[in-house]
Amino acid sequence: MAKEQELDIVEISPKAVPPVCKIIDYKKFLYEQKKREKAQKAKASKVVIKEIRFGPQTDEHDYQFKKKHAIKFLQDGAKLKAYVFFKGRSIIYKDQGQILLLKLAQELEEYGKVEQMPKLEGKRMTMFIAAKKK
Repeated sequence: MAKEQELDIVEISPKAVPPVCKIIDYKKFLYEQKKREKAQKAKASKVVIKEIRFGPQTDEHDYQFKKKHAIKFLQDGAKLKAYVFFKGRSIIYKDQGQILLLKLAQELEEYGKVEQMPKLEGKRMTMFIAAKKK
């Protein structure tokens, strides 16, 4: 039948009993399949991660300025990575860094949810905040 119509036999589901086959143009079938996959990929949401860097002794004005940017990032739907970078001997102030990040998390509570609590990795104390769904 396929040769008469000058088309191909394509096995659709080989695990079915009996196996399901269709008589179609194989190149057109592949094209449609790629098109569907591309459309699905386009619908998938891409996660954007924005970073905000603090020092262990960031003063209030700088903190407010960076918090304003963090709010904007979260409202845009991006994920936020806030970290405190300890330079040289400032690692002795790791408790201040943790307090700073926890304060930020508390103030950004209405815009996002803490995904990972502050964690010290080398010279950085990192915390992730995911944006709340609209």
